[in-house]
Amino acid sequence: MTTPAISFSEIVTTANGVEFTLDVPHNRCVAIVGDERSGVDDLCGVALGLEPAGSGTVEIDGQNLSQLSRTEALAFRRKLGYLPAGDGLMQNLSLKDNVALPLRFGSNFAEKEINGRVRVILAALRISQAAGLRPAVVREEHRRRTAIARALAFDPNILLLEAPFDGITDRVAAELLDIALGGEHSGGSRRTVLVTTQHLPQELLSRIHSIYRAAKGKLHKER
Repeated sequence: MTTPAISFSEIVTTANGVEFTLDVPHNRCVAIVGDERSGVDDLCGVALGLEPAGSGTVEIDGQNLSQLSRTEALAFRRKLGYLPAGDGLMQNLSLKDNVALPLRFGSNFAEKEINGRVRVILAALRISQAAGLRPAVVREEHRRRTAIARALAFDPNILLLEAPFDGITDRVAAELLDIALGGEHSGGSRRTVLVTTQHLPQELLSRIHSIYRAAKGKLHKER
């Protein structure tokens, strides 16, 4: 049996009391939808070991991060792409330096290689012209594009995205999800993507393989 990309097993319980089991297969996009009282905001943090799970077991690519040392967990998380709610950008850095930040602190790449990689990512996300500006002076769309760009800095196989479409149009949301997925092939998308959100734009439905709704402390599969 193939190991899931992300596995919540043995009835995982979050701090907000959501109880569920869920496997996210490799090369699939799974969305979990729920309002602010549903506990959906905790799920990516629980998966990454940033929030405690009250019970159950959480594994990413077969690895339980709670069993790793802090150093080992940090190293493992660098293999993943993560967009926290609210984008998590550093306000004192330019958009370009925000994207470069994980590469500078989490890799042995030379500065020339980092700059080259960042240029490619900025161009793919169509934010090259705003790259020298700080988050506070650009539109929400540019901040969202930058947050996605930073999550893709290491070209990860697995992405966890919290409320990634807040403050942007459905058209832009569809574009950013396509970039996050990395393209489609016969086996699905190039990357595995877990999305947690309070609202799922209609234009994204055809790009998402499975949709769950968090309500009354449970997960219910909608599609």
